[in-house]
Amino acid sequence: MSGPPPPYAEGHASGHGRVFQSAGDQHITEHHHHAHHYAPGPGASLFAGTTTPGPGPDSVRVPLVGRAPAVLRDRADLMRRLRTAVGGDSGQIHVLHGMGGCGKTAVAHAVFTESARDGARVGLWVNASERLSLRAGMLAVAADRGAAPGKLAAAHSGQRAAADLVWHHLDHSAEPWLLVIDNADDPAILEEGGWLRASPRGTVLVTTRYATSRAWRGAVLHPVGVLPTEDAAQVLCDLAPHAGTPAAAEQVALRLGCLPLALTLAGSYLHHQLLESWSMDEYRNRLEADPTGLIDQGAALDSGRPESRHLVSRTWQLSLDALVDQGLPEATTLLRLLSCWSPDPLPLAVLAPASLGATGLLDTTRVEPALRGLLDHSLAAIVSAPGGTDGEQPVRCVQVHGVLLDSVASGTPADQRRALTEAAATLLEAALPADGGVGGGFVALLVPHTVRLLREGDVRTAERVVGLAICLTQRVHETGDYSAALALAQEAAGAAERVLGAEHQLALSALQRAGRSLFRLGRIAESEEVHRRVLRVRERVLGPDHPDTLESCHGLQQPLFRLGRRAEALSLLRRAADGLRSALGVEHPRALRSRAMLIEELATAGDHEEFAQVSPETVVDCERHLGADHPTTLSARHAYAFGVARLGAPEDAEPLTRRVLADRERVQGPTHPMTLGVVVLLSQVVAARERWEEAVELTRRAISGREQALTAESPLLVENYSQVADYLARAGRTAEAESAARAALPLCERVLGPNHPETLRARRVLGI
Repeated sequence: MSGPPPPYAEGHASGHGRVFQSAGDQHITEHHHHAHHYAPGPGASLFAGTTTPGPGPDSVRVPLVGRAPAVLRDRADLMRRLRTAVGGDSGQIHVLHGMGGCGKTAVAHAVFTESARDGARVGLWVNASERLSLRAGMLAVAADRGAAPGKLAAAHSGQRAAADLVWHHLDHSAEPWLLVIDNADDPAILEEGGWLRASPRGTVLVTTRYATSRAWRGAVLHPVGVLPTEDAAQVLCDLAPHAGTPAAAEQVALRLGCLPLALTLAGSYLHHQLLESWSMDEYRNRLEADPTGLIDQGAALDSGRPESRHLVSRTWQLSLDALVDQGLPEATTLLRLLSCWSPDPLPLAVLAPASLGATGLLDTTRVEPALRGLLDHSLAAIVSAPGGTDGEQPVRCVQVHGVLLDSVASGTPADQRRALTEAAATLLEAALPADGGVGGGFVALLVPHTVRLLREGDVRTAERVVGLAICLTQRVHETGDYSAALALAQEAAGAAERVLGAEHQLALSALQRAGRSLFRLGRIAESEEVHRRVLRVRERVLGPDHPDTLESCHGLQQPLFRLGRRAEALSLLRRAADGLRSALGVEHPRALRSRAMLIEELATAGDHEEFAQVSPETVVDCERHLGADHPTTLSARHAYAFGVARLGAPEDAEPLTRRVLADRERVQGPTHPMTLGVVVLLSQVVAARERWEEAVELTRRAISGREQALTAESPLLVENYSQVADYLARAGRTAEAESAARAALPLCERVLGPNHPETLRARRVLGI
């Protein structure tokens, strides 16, 4: 790394002064030295002292940055706008704002360097990180623009207004200029001294973390964020070209959140290693153990004397300290709470003041000011996350960068971490929608934050967190995102087994949720294995009549029916339905769910008499106790329509099926997997009435939706492929039918078996 840039000084007649040096977007260092005298003039140093000129900065013509990037990656649009602004005569103030480490100073340096190189404007650079450095730098600007030593001395001693002197000489400069005011993270400093003004003779460019301030009124604001992934990866390749491929660099960049400071430190670490030579992949793997500590090692290797602004573990503390000075110590508590969650968008509803106040972490009245403080200092951002499908409104969220969260988490005292984790779980529980009130987009946003809590592995909070994950898994499952539900259930089961033990009831509940999602994804054999394992343990530990054991019976019967073992499945389902009704009561949701499932299985088994006896009563009980739009009520009516179609006349089944379809579409949306199940049923009903074209269109609708949610070898999807081929053939569309059957037959043979009815149907279409 090159030597330190020339310092700024504010000296005294005694010869001892303070020199403030800013490196990069980053730090301030203090030196002491003896005075020397020199003649003033354009480019001269600031005379600082009481009445006698003293030492000063060598020149404000030198940008006080550390090692500037050889190539400024991305930022093309921003640079284009700034070049236009600097090259024009508007005299505007431009403010680059963003979180610490996002590269604001690098952009300002690039603009400054281009202006100085072209000779079109004089470049002037001032460090505004402290009052002293700002005052010293601005008076040095006045000296550069020709202010006389006596006037400078008077301004320094307070005998005349310092800011007025500076701006008088800027306004009357013989040459146009660009003034960079760097690290202006406390706008109050600029306001109090009147330092920030516009002038027709030049352009002011401010860099700051402070996103909103009265000081920026009339200024042009330019947000500076993280880099695009490709450019972020290229930064790593620029700094450590031999450490790995662009693809490996991209993975490291994603793990670092594409934050320029973190990328620079990582690249420096990989470049400067002597005893070890890690690849990009090795670096990424080691980040998991101690991300903040490893990233910060790059600063020590690069400079040997890293300062706060050069360390991801410290750079944001500057902003938190400023918030404390502003009377907002609660901002630190709120940020520590946010560090318990994922860097993914977090719905603002989770931070509802009433809920957060109830945790005891923050007073209800201080939640809003604390959040606004984090937003003002670019430590957090408000984003809009997409809602679910089918017209759900976007969700307003707060988001914090992952590297920042890692550094805050690593700096949080261990004795505080448990209370924060428990509060984080409590807040997610409070925000979780109730049964029947599921918003798919909102629910999905809670998943990564729950996973983060599961991975904390704290035995003292494990039961609460795993319980939360199980509830959330059920909500996600109800939205129809079975893959996400499975992943979360497996995370919950793994965390519970590690911390609580493999036979803990929460571990078994999480496994059972995984088994249900496996079934819906068409992974029937895996679902059976999981459910049977849970049932065995529950029968041994809880007994055969415990509600949880009976719940396992309900879960196991579903894959058994699909596997053709209907007698065993029906026996288990009767045991579940009767046992849960007896143990929990006729109105209990778990008892009603098993009874609703019994309707379908009685129809599948061809039991006309019992179907006719129990089905209407079950539908009525579901509607009475759960409501007409509850998922179990919809399933009961769906099963009843299925039974009428299978055991009765298609003309009787069609109006029932259309009603269920309309209800599913209204409540769950047109692409929900359960809605698509009704679409398939309706296709079968209209096919039974020989309306082949309608049957084709309905089946194709189901295929289109299921292809988005299921694997190509899901049994449900494979069956639909065979069905649509048959319907096409019956509609007289022979060529299309044969093409569809040729594609379906290998899948049917492999997934369903050579003698499955749908395999035989595909062969019939092909005449083989």
